[in-house]
Order: sequence, then C-alpha cells, then structure tokens
Amino acid sequence: MTDTGIIRDTVTGWAEGHSSDGAVRRLVEEGGVRTAVLVEGRSDLAALEALAARFGRALDAEGVCVVPMGGAMNVGRYAGLLGPQGLGLRLTGLCDARERPYYDRAFARAGAPAEVFVCVADLEEELIRVLGVPKVEEIVEAEGDLTPWRTFTRQPAQSGRSRQDQMRRFLGTKKGRKIRYGHLLASALEPGRAPAPLEALFSRL
Repeated sequence: MTDTGIIRDTVTGWAEGHSSDGAVRRLVEEGGVRTAVLVEGRSDLAALEALAARFGRALDAEGVCVVPMGGAMNVGRYAGLLGPQGLGLRLTGLCDARERPYYDRAFARAGAPAEVFVCVADLEEELIRVLGVPKVEEIVEAEGDLTPWRTFTRQPAQSGRSRQDQMRRFLGTKKGRKIRYGHLLASALEPGRAPAPLEALFSRL
C-alpha cells in the first residue's frame, strides 16, 4: 500500500501543475484511496492525524487521505480534481464557518454531496474550548512557550479579549506553531471529548 503522505504530496503537486494525471491515478489506485478529506492547511492535517491515533483509527488502511489545500479558496480546484468528475473519490471536508459557502459551491460543481463539517471560528478554537484554557496553558508550558504566551496576553491589542480568544490568536503568531499545537491539542483530548465537528467527521469516515 502506498503511503498516503506520498499520495498527498503528489496530489498537491498535481493541483499546482507539477505532477501528471497518470501518476496521481496510479498512486491513488495502489494506495486504495476511496475518500479525500479536504482541509485548509497543515495544522488541520496535524490535528486530524493526532485525533485518528487517539481514536485508534488507521486512516491509510481505511482508504482515507486528508488533503491540506493551502487555503479554502483552493477547494474548487481540489474538489474538481479528486471528486466524481475527476478521480472519482468520495469527498468530505472540514472548514471554518466563514468558509462553508466556498465548500458548498465547490462540492456542488464537482457533483459531490455537501458533506462538510464546520468549526465555528476555526479548529484551534474548537480544541481550546473543549480542553479549556488551563489545560492548554499546561501544554504551552511543557513546550517552553509560557513566557511568550504571558508576554502576548499583556499586549494592548489583547485587552478585553477572553483568554480563549487570546490563546487562539497566540497559536497563530509564529510560523509552524499552529501545526505543532494542532497535533498537541488533539493528542491531549480525552476519549469521547472531541469537538463536535471532528466527532461528526470521524463518524462518517
């Protein structure tokens, strides 16, 4: 079975015009991929992979490939390439509420059901809300980011914001931080305590 990481990279190259149609089709068939989960970016991928491990799910073996698109505005291209009018994969997706219209239009154009699971603000906000800020602060401290976090909360721009919103914004202040914490926060979830959009997504995979 072909590693889904290789398939994912090849699909991304194909969407960007760097890989051939034939190469992608061959890898998808060899890998037994049947479902593509379209997500905005790498932090979403990291969280879903960590949560799959927590759920004891082997997405590769289940024929599921999570595809980060480098932004929700790219969903039309990916849905067209991978969905019923392209490779014929089943499409599903995870997005923020403000991005839902892009997904709905893209899936409709691709001839796929609008099987999209929606986070209110974003995935980080969902994870922080379920875990609670004190638990997330423990993780931040364990990662050596407690001092930057405390400095961030004292900035004038953060005055009046809830601790939950401050934490969400903090996770996006440094390149790579959202990816790292997407994995860490999802890994810290207790069994049966996944955010509703993630619970719903995994129940449909």
